[in-house]
Amino acid sequence: MKISMYQASVPAFIRALNNLAAVLAKGAAHAAARKIDPTVLVNSRLFPDMFPLARQVQIVTDNAKGGAARLAGLQPPKYEDNEASFPELMARLDKTLAYLKTFTPDQIDGSEEKTITLKLGKETMTFQGMPYLLNLVLPNIYFHSVTAYNILRHSGVDIGKNDYLGKL
Repeated sequence: MKISMYQASVPAFIRALNNLAAVLAKGAAHAAARKIDPTVLVNSRLFPDMFPLARQVQIVTDNAKGGAARLAGLQPPKYEDNEASFPELMARLDKTLAYLKTFTPDQIDGSEEKTITLKLGKETMTFQGMPYLLNLVLPNIYFHSVTAYNILRHSGVDIGKNDYLGKL
């Protein structure tokens, strides 16, 4: 049996976002239990030149909604990128999950060779659908999800690999 572009994208995006939401919930609970100002965790980063937790979550959701939309031939919705708390980050994840759930296999299957052009800063990049999904979207979702996880783990939140992976 072959895997379809839809199966390789939307369900994987949804799983990653649900797992990230669970990790964030543990981060919020940790801050409350330890009487830590939650904005300290939301603004934490692993190294000075890396993005903070909030930006990591924003990038995950941007890649998920953008990836699904572009594979379907649609313009992705734009978000303000102004989340500054755990509840706001979780609301962003919820909004993205609701958007992802609107996609059907008919919209995305067959997009393996679809031309996708992205303007990233001053640079314009062109991909075919499958390399776009496998070499850009999925790696970015996983990289920024695990970086968010690592920020919280480094900050003392009691999370482990199973929290990142979710239920198998």
